[in-house]
Amino acid sequence: MGVPKLKLKISVEDYLEGEKISEIRHEYVEGEVFAMAGVRKKHNEINGNLLEQLRSHLKGSDCGTYFVDVKVQVKKLNRFYYPDLVVVCGEDTESDYVITKPTIVVEILSPSTAGTDRREKMFAYQEIDSLQEYLMIDQDTEHAELYRRRDDGLWSWITFEPGEDLELESIKFKTPLSELYN
Repeated sequence: MGVPKLKLKISVEDYLEGEKISEIRHEYVEGEVFAMAGVRKKHNEINGNLLEQLRSHLKGSDCGTYFVDVKVQVKKLNRFYYPDLVVVCGEDTESDYVITKPTIVVEILSPSTAGTDRREKMFAYQEIDSLQEYLMIDQDTEHAELYRRRDDGLWSWITFEPGEDLELESIKFKTPLSELYN
């Protein structure tokens, strides 16, 4: 009979220090660390197209866009994730390496991450008080899903299909969904 392996948990401090020197990005979930896989070119193109449009739209505002190697902390759940793109409006000065007050979080869905993005990350991100919208964009088909915080604190779910405009109310942004796939 085999002996169960003991899973060692690491502290937030050790995780954050390790990420500064690691060649591989890792997400942190309640003391456990998970390596992140690379992305397909299509994933990168969609993220780049959205980033370019958002930066242009937000120029001169108090909002900034962050991508690739910037973590979002979900303090209430003791988690750190690397979303594909984040919009922060207002001040978020707690750390140079971590976003604690995102306004919008974007994940580009791939077959291997879609389940985690739709379940674990969606519920985790909704625990961040500053978050107004959580956008998931499918990398293989022209489709996006948006969770938007309502005035009563609950979340509404909206889908965007081919021929429709993607709209992010929190920053008054609108673009044809097809523009992200060019």
